[in-house]
Amino acid sequence: MGVLDNDAPARPRKTRAAATAGVQPVQRRKRGEELRAAIHAAVLDELRERGFTALTMDSVAARAQTGKATLYRYWPGKTELVIDAVHSSMSGIEVPADDGDLRGQLLTVLGRAADDLAGPTGVAARSLIAEFVRTPELTEAVAPHLEDPVIAPISEVLRRAAVRGEFPAAALTPRVAGVGPDMLRSYAILHGVPIPDAIVTEIVDLVLLPLLTGYAHSAAPKPGESGNSSG
Repeated sequence: MGVLDNDAPARPRKTRAAATAGVQPVQRRKRGEELRAAIHAAVLDELRERGFTALTMDSVAARAQTGKATLYRYWPGKTELVIDAVHSSMSGIEVPADDGDLRGQLLTVLGRAADDLAGPTGVAARSLIAEFVRTPELTEAVAPHLEDPVIAPISEVLRRAAVRGEFPAAALTPRVAGVGPDMLRSYAILHGVPIPDAIVTEIVDLVLLPLLTGYAHSAAPKPGESGNSSG
């Protein structure tokens, strides 16, 4: 994308010494990653306070203290800008060490996801989800470009458990991996944040583990059936 340059006019910054001398020093303009971070922060603040529909390139530019031309130079419109800002705010969730404890690993990953939902990332995610409900066409424009940062670590945790033989590989689907994160987001939207640890535990113990157990039972031979075809 290149280095961002601020096309907003530098603003005078008043200091005691400058006021005494009658001089108006020029405030340093943000550039590069500092400017990008300010723009992304402005987008997240606008999402939290106004929502996607009311968010405009003008409002983001004003909050970030830059010019609208700067935004359009690097982002075609507010949809692309919001996608970039949300991506930048997503914190990576590390895959837990493989200690053989599927339950403990799921609790670790979903616990971290619950913490993220209470932070800036969660604010942006909840704002977007609410807008998706109100504006279906926005879902078609934005949702395909947003990756769920929880899916990859959960998928890896599940893959390792499947390799250990805890359930069949048929359970290794994005839908199964997304059950926990989807339930966390639903809770956050309906009940707010922070999400209690007890809720994370319930999702793992009462939903995910029984779901995976169901896959294991469905793959097991039924009574009277043998594991081979010989008569």
